[in-house]
Amino acid sequence: MSNKTALRSTLVGLTILILLFGALGVQAKTNLKVFHAGSLSIPFKQVEEKFESNHPDVDVQLEAHGSVVAVRQVTEVGKRGDVVAVADYSLIPSMMEPNYTDFYLQFAQNRMVVAYNEESKYSERINSDNWYNILADPKVRFGFSNPNMDPCGYRSPMVMQLAELHYFDSEVLDKLVIANSSISVNEEEGKYEISTPEALKPKTDQLSIRNKSVDLVALVQSGGLDYAFEYMSVAKQHGLKFVTLPRQIDLSSTKYSETYKRVAVRTADGKVKVAKPIVYGVTVPSNAPHPELAKEFVELIISEQGQEIFTELGQPPIVPARGYGEVPSALEDLVE
Repeated sequence: MSNKTALRSTLVGLTILILLFGALGVQAKTNLKVFHAGSLSIPFKQVEEKFESNHPDVDVQLEAHGSVVAVRQVTEVGKRGDVVAVADYSLIPSMMEPNYTDFYLQFAQNRMVVAYNEESKYSERINSDNWYNILADPKVRFGFSNPNMDPCGYRSPMVMQLAELHYFDSEVLDKLVIANSSISVNEEEGKYEISTPEALKPKTDQLSIRNKSVDLVALVQSGGLDYAFEYMSVAKQHGLKFVTLPRQIDLSSTKYSETYKRVAVRTADGKVKVAKPIVYGVTVPSNAPHPELAKEFVELIISEQGQEIFTELGQPPIVPARGYGEVPSALEDLVE
């Protein structure tokens, strides 16, 4: 058989298969693209499973990033996403409005902790009163995520600066971060602005910086790091031990909002993030390929089913979710 004859036979066969599948009603699934914070990976996996069980013709495609990078997939990279969910709700109005969305929902909370495992150096001694001294030991290796890419990253030095105020120790941030990287801090009239340049330059083996907070989990689990600044939900979901920090510094309580405001981080893009309670946000981009399905996915996140998932995984949901901007009518009854 000649090459032309073989090719013709193959094309005929493919055509018959296409016609046969069409006749049987077999169609390709609709891809629903979700860009989300890495700390949402496990709860969103469960949301995905529930959504797909209700929509067998839909393939939910989850893509985890540091929250800043997740937003940039839509605003800079040029990808078309159906849902964007971030660990700092304020990234949506500051980076996406008005060109890429006109609404967002606040749907979950979290708190900062210092995560570790049983093999971490001094794990038998560390507690909420001495953690910063333990981390300052030159033999201890610790890390946090990139402040320029990930909210957990810029929240980590915020916590350390707040720790200076809470413990009346002026060297917490200096010993842990300033001495080990190119990050700097400026104090003026009792307020502190931490600067995180593009090149963070960890100077010693003591400090590691990764693109997103969940990247540090495997390092702590394997012993590559002794400690990492993480969200409480991430530590719980991955079976890590963790130090619970005082509410005055863990960015979890509206009661201490005024205290938190004394600290800010200026990231490499020149934008200033003022410390505030940790609140997650979600939106549907204006150019979402499948806006109706996207709204249904968001609806599941903030429904009782979604709230149960987040509660079980140590990430307190906001009940009801709070809506801002032009909230779609399909979601209005579920938000305040």
